[in-house]
Amino acid sequence: MFSDTLDRLGDKTQGRDAFITKAYQHLLLAIGAFLALETYLFSSGLAYRIAAALTGVSWLLVLGAFVLVAYMASSVAARAESKGAQYGALFGFSIAEAIIFCPLIVMAEMRVPGVTKTAGIATAVGFVGLTAIAFQTRKDFSFLGGFLRWGGLVAIGMIVAGVMGWLSLGMWFSAGMLLYAGAAVLYQTSNIIHHYPDDRYVSAGLELFSSIMLMAWYMLRFLTSFYSD
Repeated sequence: MFSDTLDRLGDKTQGRDAFITKAYQHLLLAIGAFLALETYLFSSGLAYRIAAALTGVSWLLVLGAFVLVAYMASSVAARAESKGAQYGALFGFSIAEAIIFCPLIVMAEMRVPGVTKTAGIATAVGFVGLTAIAFQTRKDFSFLGGFLRWGGLVAIGMIVAGVMGWLSLGMWFSAGMLLYAGAAVLYQTSNIIHHYPDDRYVSAGLELFSSIMLMAWYMLRFLTSFYSD
């Protein structure tokens, strides 16, 4: 009986390890799709046309669109039962992110040449560090869920206030959103370790990708403001 119990535990551990591997493989797939499309948009010159079109509207509306797209993709991935719908959300979000990032990158490079590369490296270092904390401690960070829900609502409210002209969203707002994105990475990594169903690895990869994109967005905004002020 004891041997059977050990065998079941071993099978469960191997199954979880396989799920975690697949989740991070799909994260890398989403990042690869984003980078490939972003490279194509800039090499073809389409990125500058997109930037011109999007900066013709309120920049805060673009910021709101970024938050809305991330929310919709995460919701679809979390609720979709079929793998096709999950993959659709994964690649659809990658495409949307590549398009929405165009005006931010163009504006950032005009103000501080080379800042995009710096922001990318800083985002990667931050993500790896937070992931290491989650895996080494094996702590359940599900308690951050409430903070993320309320924090997200506060952020949306502040963006709306900014669109209405009631509030200025500067460098410190970006700093606060970086903390929010870091909490999201810890929360979602913890869910991958402890709670996600074994068949939802596509959704898990998308959730992490969404948090990385959020971190990259505000890292670029923060560094641009920091170096240009």
